[in-house]
Amino acid sequence: MSYQGKFRVWRGDVDGGDFEDFTVEVNEGEVVLDIIHRLQATQAPDLAVRWNCKAGKCGSCSAEINGRPRLLCMTRMSTFTEDETITVTPLRAFPVMRDLVTDVSYNYTKAREVPAFTPPEGVGLGEYRMHQVDVERSQEFRKCIECFLCQDTCHVVRDHEDNKESFAGPRFLMRIAELEMHPLDAGDRTTAAQEEHGLGYCNITKCCTDVCPEGIKITDNALIPMKERVAGQKYDPLVWLGNKLFRRG
Repeated sequence: MSYQGKFRVWRGDVDGGDFEDFTVEVNEGEVVLDIIHRLQATQAPDLAVRWNCKAGKCGSCSAEINGRPRLLCMTRMSTFTEDETITVTPLRAFPVMRDLVTDVSYNYTKAREVPAFTPPEGVGLGEYRMHQVDVERSQEFRKCIECFLCQDTCHVVRDHEDNKESFAGPRFLMRIAELEMHPLDAGDRTTAAQEEHGLGYCNITKCCTDVCPEGIKITDNALIPMKERVAGQKYDPLVWLGNKLFRRG
């Protein structure tokens, strides 16, 4: 069973652009990426879109559908009505390169700013030992496919361009939290999260969690625990006293 679906797709580049309306065949069981491919094949051969696996695991086909950050390949057409006009736009938080393709290099810059795993002194390769419960605690964060939907929907990045320099965004704050939870990591992640990666900008609205295609509880399991560690380190009177005594010594 098929029908003629109505689409509004943003077309343009770094110099500007506008929406273009299309009517295109929609078949049962298809996803939005199928429709974009059909548009390329039949009406707009120069339409630019980034994609790779079409299985929701590479994170390449991130875009905004009816204003919500989504993966094109994981958004089924059956979630819309046949008479609904579906709007497809590029990720709003990042500069447009062409049509639905954005420049997400900001995220790779932030990734390089997070120090790698720092093993404890005196423990050599092959000597790492930890309990399974410690592994499971942060294993959830390893499901991240780096689609950057959480980065796109985070209002700290989305609505305030000038914050990008000092704010890592939920994806990389989650990476810092993962390392902080690692029982063998010797880096000072708590101080770095607050002072170097902008953890204080996050006001835990859970918008990043809402759009995560892997269902990672970014806010509850990564960002809030990191904020609690920062608060304990900075404002706990016993910690404050210990730091004072240590400095005096």
